[in-house]
Amino acid sequence: MIKIIKDDNQLLLKYKSDGYQDASWVDRELQSKKYVTIRRVFTFKTKMRVVKEFKSNYLSKDTRFFLLGVADGDFYKINKNILGLKYDLLLSREMTINGKTFIANRDISVFHKIDNLINEQIIIGGDTENSIPITEFEELLLKFPTTTELTHYSNSRITRILKDYLGTISDAQKKLNTFLNKKSTIRVPLRFNTLQKYEARKYEYVRDELREVLKNPEEYAEKDWQKLITNFLLLIFPKYITVLENLRIKDFYSNPDKPTNRYIDLTLVDANGTIDIIEIKKPYDSCLLSSSKYRDNYTPKKELSGSVMQVEKYIFYLNKLGRSGEQDILKKRCDELPPNFDIKITNPKAMIILGRDTNFVEDQKLDFEIIKRKFANIIEIMTYDDLLRRLDNIIAMLTIKQIML
Repeated sequence: MIKIIKDDNQLLLKYKSDGYQDASWVDRELQSKKYVTIRRVFTFKTKMRVVKEFKSNYLSKDTRFFLLGVADGDFYKINKNILGLKYDLLLSREMTINGKTFIANRDISVFHKIDNLINEQIIIGGDTENSIPITEFEELLLKFPTTTELTHYSNSRITRILKDYLGTISDAQKKLNTFLNKKSTIRVPLRFNTLQKYEARKYEYVRDELREVLKNPEEYAEKDWQKLITNFLLLIFPKYITVLENLRIKDFYSNPDKPTNRYIDLTLVDANGTIDIIEIKKPYDSCLLSSSKYRDNYTPKKELSGSVMQVEKYIFYLNKLGRSGEQDILKKRCDELPPNFDIKITNPKAMIILGRDTNFVEDQKLDFEIIKRKFANIIEIMTYDDLLRRLDNIIAMLTIKQIML
Protein backbone atom coordinates (compact mmCIF):
# COMPACT_ATOMS: atom_id res chain seq x y z
CA MET A 1 0.00 0.00 0.00
CA ILE A 2 1.25 3.49 -0.77
CA LYS A 3 0.27 6.92 0.49
CA ILE A 4 1.38 10.34 -0.76
CA ILE A 5 2.16 12.89 1.95
CA LYS A 6 2.58 16.66 1.55
CA ASP A 7 5.24 17.58 4.12
CA ASP A 8 5.98 21.32 3.93
CA ASN A 9 8.22 21.71 0.87
CA GLN A 10 8.43 18.00 0.15
CA LEU A 11 6.24 15.36 -1.40
CA LEU A 12 6.80 11.99 0.27
CA LEU A 13 5.77 8.48 -0.65
CA LYS A 14 4.93 6.17 2.22
CA TYR A 15 5.13 2.48 1.43
CA LYS A 16 3.53 -0.04 3.75
CA SER A 17 3.84 -3.77 3.17
CA ASP A 18 0.72 -5.77 2.41
CA GLY A 19 0.99 -8.11 5.38
CA TYR A 20 2.39 -11.11 3.51
CA GLN A 21 5.93 -9.88 4.04
CA ASP A 22 7.56 -7.01 5.87
CA ALA A 23 9.22 -4.10 4.08
CA SER A 24 12.73 -5.45 4.49
CA TRP A 25 12.68 -6.51 0.84
CA VAL A 26 12.95 -2.81 0.00
CA ASP A 27 16.21 -2.59 1.98
CA ARG A 28 17.59 -5.66 0.24
CA GLU A 29 16.78 -4.22 -3.21
CA LEU A 30 18.44 -0.92 -2.33
CA GLN A 31 21.50 -2.66 -1.02
CA SER A 32 21.98 -5.02 -3.95
CA LYS A 33 20.74 -2.88 -6.88
CA LYS A 34 21.03 0.63 -5.41
CA TYR A 35 17.41 1.22 -6.43
CA VAL A 36 13.95 -0.20 -5.78
CA THR A 37 10.76 -0.16 -7.87
CA ILE A 38 7.44 0.07 -6.04
CA ARG A 39 4.12 -0.89 -7.65
CA ARG A 40 5.89 -1.05 -11.04
CA VAL A 41 5.56 2.75 -11.18
CA PHE A 42 7.99 4.44 -8.77
CA THR A 43 11.75 3.82 -8.93
CA PHE A 44 13.81 5.22 -6.05
CA LYS A 45 17.56 5.25 -5.54
CA THR A 46 19.16 4.71 -2.15
CA LYS A 47 19.70 8.44 -1.60
CA MET A 48 15.96 9.06 -1.93
CA ARG A 49 15.13 7.28 1.31
CA VAL A 50 13.78 9.55 4.03
CA VAL A 51 15.05 8.49 7.43
CA LYS A 52 15.53 11.66 9.43
CA GLU A 53 12.02 13.06 9.83
CA PHE A 54 10.36 9.64 10.01
CA LYS A 55 13.13 7.60 11.54
CA SER A 56 10.96 5.55 13.89
CA ASN A 57 8.45 4.72 11.16
CA TYR A 58 11.13 3.96 8.63
CA LEU A 59 12.79 1.42 10.87
CA SER A 60 9.51 -0.40 11.49
CA LYS A 61 9.01 -3.73 9.76
CA ASP A 62 6.21 -2.67 7.45
CA THR A 63 6.81 1.01 6.51
CA ARG A 64 9.32 2.94 4.40
CA PHE A 65 9.40 6.58 3.23
CA PHE A 66 10.89 8.06 0.06
CA LEU A 67 11.34 11.58 -1.25
CA LEU A 68 9.00 11.81 -4.24
CA GLY A 69 9.13 15.53 -5.06
CA VAL A 70 10.30 18.92 -3.88
CA ALA A 71 8.57 22.29 -3.95
CA ASP A 72 9.41 24.47 -6.95
CA GLY A 73 7.37 27.68 -6.80
CA ASP A 74 3.69 26.77 -7.14
CA PHE A 75 4.52 23.18 -8.08
CA TYR A 76 5.98 19.99 -6.74
CA LYS A 77 8.74 18.86 -9.09
CA ILE A 78 9.19 15.10 -9.45
CA ASN A 79 12.42 13.83 -10.97
CA LYS A 80 11.81 12.25 -14.37
CA ASN A 81 13.77 9.10 -13.44
CA ILE A 82 11.37 8.20 -10.62
CA LEU A 83 8.50 7.72 -13.09
CA GLY A 84 10.54 6.96 -16.21
CA LEU A 85 9.57 10.15 -18.06
CA LYS A 86 11.35 12.29 -20.63
CA TYR A 87 11.07 15.46 -18.50
CA ASP A 88 10.57 16.28 -14.83
CA LEU A 89 6.91 16.24 -13.80
CA LEU A 90 5.28 19.37 -12.32
CA LEU A 91 2.19 18.99 -10.12
CA SER A 92 0.37 22.01 -8.73
CA ARG A 93 0.65 22.31 -4.95
CA GLU A 94 -3.08 23.13 -4.92
CA MET A 95 -4.23 19.80 -6.33
CA THR A 96 -5.15 16.70 -4.36
CA ILE A 97 -2.33 14.20 -4.74
CA ASN A 98 -2.72 10.54 -3.81
CA GLY A 99 -1.86 7.13 -5.16
CA LYS A 100 -4.54 7.31 -7.88
CA THR A 101 -2.84 10.40 -9.24
CA PHE A 102 0.01 8.14 -10.36
CA ILE A 103 -1.39 4.63 -10.63
CA ALA A 104 -4.35 3.44 -12.70
CA ASN A 105 -5.91 -0.01 -12.84
CA ARG A 106 -3.52 -2.98 -13.07
CA ASP A 107 -0.62 -0.84 -11.81
CA ILE A 108 -0.58 1.24 -14.99
CA SER A 109 1.58 4.35 -14.64
CA VAL A 110 -0.68 7.30 -15.52
CA PHE A 111 2.12 9.69 -16.35
CA HIS A 112 4.14 7.12 -18.26
CA LYS A 113 1.10 6.55 -20.49
CA ILE A 114 0.79 10.29 -21.09
CA ASP A 115 4.53 10.64 -21.66
CA ASN A 116 4.42 8.00 -24.40
CA LEU A 117 1.94 10.13 -26.34
CA ILE A 118 3.68 13.52 -26.15
CA ASN A 119 7.15 15.01 -26.39
CA GLU A 120 7.01 17.84 -23.87
CA GLN A 121 6.96 18.36 -20.13
CA ILE A 122 3.81 17.30 -18.29
CA ILE A 123 2.47 20.14 -16.14
CA ILE A 124 -0.72 19.72 -14.13
CA GLY A 125 -2.38 22.94 -12.93
CA GLY A 126 -1.03 26.47 -12.97
CA ASP A 127 -1.35 29.14 -15.63
CA THR A 128 1.36 28.18 -18.12
CA GLU A 129 0.34 27.81 -21.76
CA ASN A 130 0.79 24.04 -22.05
CA SER A 131 -0.40 23.04 -18.59
CA ILE A 132 -3.31 20.64 -18.13
CA PRO A 133 -6.05 22.14 -15.91
CA ILE A 134 -6.54 20.23 -12.66
CA THR A 135 -10.23 19.58 -13.44
CA GLU A 136 -9.35 18.15 -16.86
CA PHE A 137 -6.68 15.89 -15.36
CA GLU A 138 -9.11 14.62 -12.71
CA GLU A 139 -11.60 13.83 -15.48
CA LEU A 140 -8.85 11.98 -17.35
CA LEU A 141 -8.17 9.82 -14.28
CA LEU A 142 -11.84 8.88 -14.10
CA LYS A 143 -11.74 7.67 -17.70
CA PHE A 144 -8.84 5.24 -17.30
CA PRO A 145 -10.41 1.81 -18.00
CA THR A 146 -11.19 -0.65 -15.21
CA THR A 147 -10.26 -4.34 -15.32
CA THR A 148 -13.75 -5.19 -16.63
CA GLU A 149 -13.50 -2.56 -19.35
CA LEU A 150 -10.06 -3.78 -20.45
CA THR A 151 -11.41 -7.31 -20.76
CA HIS A 152 -14.43 -6.02 -22.68
CA TYR A 153 -12.24 -4.02 -25.10
CA SER A 154 -10.09 -7.08 -25.71
CA ASN A 155 -13.14 -9.25 -26.40
CA SER A 156 -14.66 -6.59 -28.64
CA ARG A 157 -11.50 -6.28 -30.71
CA ILE A 158 -11.22 -10.06 -31.08
CA THR A 159 -14.88 -10.26 -32.14
CA ARG A 160 -14.45 -7.46 -34.68
CA ILE A 161 -11.48 -9.23 -36.27
CA LEU A 162 -13.09 -12.69 -36.26
CA LYS A 163 -16.38 -11.54 -37.74
CA ASP A 164 -14.59 -10.79 -41.03
CA TYR A 165 -13.78 -14.49 -41.27
CA LEU A 166 -16.52 -16.26 -39.33
CA GLY A 167 -19.56 -14.40 -40.62
CA THR A 168 -20.60 -12.83 -37.33
CA ILE A 169 -22.85 -9.85 -38.01
CA SER A 170 -24.01 -6.89 -35.94
CA ASP A 171 -27.56 -6.16 -34.79
CA ALA A 172 -27.81 -3.43 -37.43
CA GLN A 173 -26.86 -5.88 -40.15
CA LYS A 174 -29.39 -8.40 -38.81
CA LYS A 175 -32.15 -5.79 -38.98
CA LEU A 176 -31.29 -4.95 -42.58
CA ASN A 177 -31.11 -8.62 -43.59
CA THR A 178 -34.44 -9.35 -41.89
CA PHE A 179 -36.07 -6.50 -43.79
CA LEU A 180 -34.65 -7.65 -47.14
CA ASN A 181 -35.70 -11.26 -46.54
CA LYS A 182 -39.29 -10.20 -45.82
CA LYS A 183 -39.62 -8.28 -49.09
CA SER A 184 -42.11 -9.78 -51.51
CA THR A 185 -41.84 -9.64 -55.28
CA ILE A 186 -41.71 -6.03 -56.45
CA ARG A 187 -44.59 -4.95 -58.63
CA VAL A 188 -43.84 -2.47 -61.39
CA PRO A 189 -46.34 0.23 -60.25
CA LEU A 190 -44.75 0.31 -56.79
CA ARG A 191 -41.12 0.70 -57.85
CA PHE A 192 -40.70 4.24 -56.58
CA ASN A 193 -42.40 3.44 -53.28
CA THR A 194 -40.15 0.42 -52.80
CA LEU A 195 -37.04 2.43 -53.57
CA GLN A 196 -38.07 4.93 -50.89
CA LYS A 197 -38.39 2.08 -48.40
CA TYR A 198 -35.00 0.68 -49.33
CA GLU A 199 -33.50 4.16 -49.01
CA ALA A 200 -34.90 4.55 -45.49
CA ARG A 201 -33.57 1.14 -44.48
CA LYS A 202 -30.14 2.10 -45.80
CA TYR A 203 -29.96 5.13 -43.55
CA GLU A 204 -31.37 3.16 -40.61
CA TYR A 205 -28.64 0.61 -41.09
CA VAL A 206 -25.91 3.28 -41.14
CA ARG A 207 -27.38 5.02 -38.08
CA ASP A 208 -27.70 1.82 -36.04
CA GLU A 209 -24.24 0.64 -37.02
CA LEU A 210 -22.74 4.02 -36.17
CA ARG A 211 -24.45 4.02 -32.77
CA GLU A 212 -23.05 0.57 -32.12
CA VAL A 213 -19.43 1.39 -32.92
CA LEU A 214 -19.65 4.64 -30.94
CA LYS A 215 -20.18 2.56 -27.79
CA ASN A 216 -16.60 1.27 -27.90
CA PRO A 217 -14.46 3.35 -30.29
CA GLU A 218 -11.36 2.39 -28.29
CA GLU A 219 -11.32 -1.04 -29.89
CA TYR A 220 -10.43 0.50 -33.25
CA ALA A 221 -7.03 1.76 -34.30
CA GLU A 222 -7.07 5.30 -35.72
CA LYS A 223 -6.69 4.14 -39.35
CA ASP A 224 -9.37 1.46 -38.96
CA TRP A 225 -11.74 4.01 -37.45
CA GLN A 226 -11.18 6.42 -40.34
CA LYS A 227 -11.89 3.70 -42.92
CA LEU A 228 -15.05 2.67 -41.10
CA ILE A 229 -16.43 6.21 -40.91
CA THR A 230 -15.58 7.01 -44.55
CA ASN A 231 -17.56 3.93 -45.61
CA PHE A 232 -20.53 5.35 -43.74
CA LEU A 233 -20.02 8.78 -45.29
CA LEU A 234 -20.09 7.44 -48.84
CA LEU A 235 -23.57 6.10 -48.05
CA ILE A 236 -24.74 9.25 -46.28
CA PHE A 237 -23.36 11.64 -48.92
CA PRO A 238 -23.93 9.91 -52.28
CA LYS A 239 -22.37 12.84 -54.19
CA TYR A 240 -18.99 11.34 -53.31
CA ILE A 241 -17.95 8.24 -55.20
CA THR A 242 -14.61 7.36 -53.63
CA VAL A 243 -12.02 8.20 -51.00
CA LEU A 244 -8.36 8.72 -51.81
CA GLU A 245 -6.09 7.89 -48.89
CA ASN A 246 -2.71 9.47 -48.20
CA LEU A 247 -2.88 11.88 -51.14
CA ARG A 248 0.51 13.43 -51.85
CA ILE A 249 0.60 17.13 -52.68
CA LYS A 250 3.38 19.70 -53.06
CA ASP A 251 4.07 22.48 -50.60
CA PHE A 252 5.98 25.22 -52.44
CA TYR A 253 6.04 27.66 -49.51
CA SER A 254 7.64 26.01 -46.47
CA ASN A 255 10.97 25.64 -48.28
CA PRO A 256 11.38 28.05 -51.23
CA ASP A 257 14.43 26.17 -52.51
CA LYS A 258 12.77 22.78 -52.72
CA PRO A 259 9.10 21.72 -52.70
CA THR A 260 8.05 19.66 -49.68
CA ASN A 261 5.82 16.61 -49.97
CA ARG A 262 2.68 16.81 -47.83
CA TYR A 263 0.19 13.99 -47.38
CA ILE A 264 -3.55 14.40 -46.84
CA ASP A 265 -4.91 11.40 -44.93
CA LEU A 266 -8.32 11.39 -46.61
CA THR A 267 -9.78 13.20 -49.62
CA LEU A 268 -13.28 12.77 -51.06
CA VAL A 269 -13.90 12.74 -54.80
CA ASP A 270 -17.39 13.51 -56.12
CA ALA A 271 -19.00 12.27 -59.33
CA ASN A 272 -17.73 15.33 -61.23
CA GLY A 273 -14.12 14.77 -60.17
CA THR A 274 -14.03 17.58 -57.62
CA ILE A 275 -11.82 17.01 -54.59
CA ASP A 276 -12.74 17.85 -50.99
CA ILE A 277 -10.89 17.12 -47.77
CA ILE A 278 -12.15 15.16 -44.80
CA GLU A 279 -10.51 15.00 -41.38
CA ILE A 280 -11.79 12.23 -39.10
CA LYS A 281 -10.86 12.06 -35.44
CA LYS A 282 -11.91 9.44 -32.91
CA PRO A 283 -14.94 10.48 -30.84
CA TYR A 284 -13.39 11.68 -27.59
CA ASP A 285 -15.84 13.54 -25.32
CA SER A 286 -13.63 16.42 -24.22
CA CYS A 287 -11.79 17.42 -27.41
CA LEU A 288 -14.03 20.29 -28.54
CA LEU A 289 -14.44 23.09 -26.00
CA SER A 290 -12.84 24.10 -22.74
CA SER A 291 -14.70 23.00 -19.62
CA SER A 292 -14.34 26.46 -18.06
CA LYS A 293 -14.96 29.90 -19.55
CA TYR A 294 -12.37 32.43 -20.70
CA ARG A 295 -13.83 35.95 -20.61
CA ASP A 296 -17.32 34.44 -20.45
CA ASN A 297 -16.77 32.24 -23.50
CA TYR A 298 -16.04 28.55 -24.05
CA THR A 299 -12.96 28.38 -26.28
CA PRO A 300 -11.90 25.69 -28.78
CA LYS A 301 -9.52 23.04 -27.52
CA LYS A 302 -6.30 22.23 -29.37
CA GLU A 303 -7.82 19.16 -31.01
CA LEU A 304 -10.48 21.30 -32.67
CA SER A 305 -8.40 24.39 -33.47
CA GLY A 306 -5.51 22.21 -34.65
CA SER A 307 -7.78 20.23 -36.99
CA VAL A 308 -9.18 23.45 -38.46
CA MET A 309 -5.69 24.84 -39.04
CA GLN A 310 -4.54 21.61 -40.62
CA VAL A 311 -7.34 21.43 -43.18
CA GLU A 312 -6.98 25.15 -43.97
CA LYS A 313 -3.36 24.52 -44.91
CA TYR A 314 -4.32 21.53 -47.04
CA ILE A 315 -6.88 23.68 -48.86
CA PHE A 316 -4.21 26.34 -49.42
CA TYR A 317 -1.77 23.79 -50.86
CA LEU A 318 -4.44 22.24 -53.11
CA ASN A 319 -5.46 25.61 -54.53
CA LYS A 320 -1.87 26.28 -55.55
CA LEU A 321 -1.38 23.04 -57.50
CA GLY A 322 -2.99 24.21 -60.76
CA ARG A 323 -3.75 22.04 -63.76
CA SER A 324 -0.41 20.24 -63.60
CA GLY A 325 -1.19 19.22 -60.01
CA GLU A 326 -4.59 17.88 -61.06
CA GLN A 327 -2.97 15.83 -63.82
CA ASP A 328 -0.33 14.52 -61.42
CA ILE A 329 -3.02 13.28 -59.00
CA LEU A 330 -4.97 11.68 -61.83
CA LYS A 331 -1.86 9.94 -63.18
CA LYS A 332 -0.86 8.49 -59.81
CA ARG A 333 -4.36 7.50 -58.61
CA CYS A 334 -6.11 6.57 -61.88
CA ASP A 335 -6.51 2.93 -60.75
CA GLU A 336 -8.83 4.12 -57.96
CA LEU A 337 -11.03 6.21 -60.26
CA PRO A 338 -13.56 5.48 -63.04
CA PRO A 339 -12.27 5.29 -66.64
CA ASN A 340 -12.10 8.53 -68.63
CA PHE A 341 -12.32 10.47 -65.39
CA ASP A 342 -10.93 13.92 -64.68
CA ILE A 343 -9.79 15.49 -61.42
CA LYS A 344 -10.69 19.10 -60.65
CA ILE A 345 -9.44 21.27 -57.81
CA THR A 346 -12.11 23.97 -57.64
CA ASN A 347 -12.27 25.81 -54.33
CA PRO A 348 -12.04 22.63 -52.28
CA LYS A 349 -13.93 22.45 -49.02
CA ALA A 350 -13.31 20.38 -45.93
CA MET A 351 -15.32 18.32 -43.49
CA ILE A 352 -14.11 17.69 -39.93
CA ILE A 353 -15.77 14.99 -37.84
CA LEU A 354 -14.73 14.74 -34.21
CA GLY A 355 -15.95 14.60 -30.63
CA ARG A 356 -19.32 14.25 -28.91
CA ASP A 357 -21.63 17.07 -27.85
CA THR A 358 -24.26 15.30 -25.75
CA ASN A 359 -22.81 16.63 -22.50
CA PHE A 360 -22.72 20.28 -23.61
CA VAL A 361 -24.48 22.83 -21.45
CA GLU A 362 -26.57 25.45 -23.29
CA ASP A 363 -23.77 28.05 -23.37
CA GLN A 364 -21.38 25.48 -24.85
CA LYS A 365 -23.92 24.58 -27.55
CA LEU A 366 -24.20 28.25 -28.52
CA ASP A 367 -20.45 28.89 -28.55
CA PHE A 368 -19.82 25.71 -30.55
CA GLU A 369 -22.44 26.72 -33.11
CA ILE A 370 -20.75 30.13 -33.45
CA ILE A 371 -17.40 28.45 -34.04
CA LYS A 372 -18.91 26.15 -36.67
CA ARG A 373 -20.57 29.01 -38.52
CA LYS A 374 -17.36 31.03 -38.52
CA PHE A 375 -15.76 28.45 -40.82
CA ALA A 376 -18.94 27.29 -42.61
CA ASN A 377 -17.97 28.84 -45.94
CA ILE A 378 -15.09 26.39 -46.41
CA ILE A 379 -15.17 23.93 -43.50
CA GLU A 380 -18.06 21.90 -42.13
CA ILE A 381 -17.42 20.87 -38.52
CA MET A 382 -19.54 17.98 -37.28
CA THR A 383 -19.64 15.95 -34.10
CA TYR A 384 -20.66 12.32 -34.20
CA ASP A 385 -23.89 13.35 -32.53
CA ASP A 386 -24.46 15.85 -35.37
CA LEU A 387 -24.09 12.93 -37.77
CA LEU A 388 -26.59 10.82 -35.85
CA ARG A 389 -29.10 13.69 -35.72
CA ARG A 390 -28.72 14.20 -39.45
CA LEU A 391 -29.44 10.52 -40.05
CA ASP A 392 -32.50 10.66 -37.77
CA ASN A 393 -33.87 13.61 -39.76
CA ILE A 394 -33.26 11.90 -43.11
CA ILE A 395 -35.03 8.75 -41.90
CA ALA A 396 -37.96 10.78 -40.53
CA MET A 397 -38.37 12.63 -43.81
CA LEU A 398 -38.20 9.45 -45.90
CA THR A 399 -40.80 7.83 -43.61
CA ILE A 400 -43.16 10.78 -44.15
CA LYS A 401 -42.75 10.48 -47.91
CA GLN A 402 -43.56 6.76 -47.75
CA ILE A 403 -46.82 7.52 -45.93
CA MET A 404 -47.76 10.14 -48.53
CA LEU A 405 -47.19 7.83 -51.50
